[in-house]
Amino acid sequence: MSTATYTVAGMTCGHCVSSVTEEVERLTGVTGVDVDLKTGKVTVTSEGPLDDALIEGAVEEAGYELRR
Repeated sequence: MSTATYTVAGMTCGHCVSSVTEEVERLTGVTGVDVDLKTGKVTVTSEGPLDDALIEGAVEEAGYELRR
């Protein structure tokens, strides 16, 4: 198991959280996604380490920006 935390910009409501969660959960190997709306932190649990570019692509697909 691997866990990584990212910061996502632009989320303002529950729908934003749902959108990001759904897109990241679609990635192969992801076993859990926890989004904290207040802090913008997204914690991703996966079977192994994931390429940050995959997470960034999923977040962008949801309409938001991954901060580095």
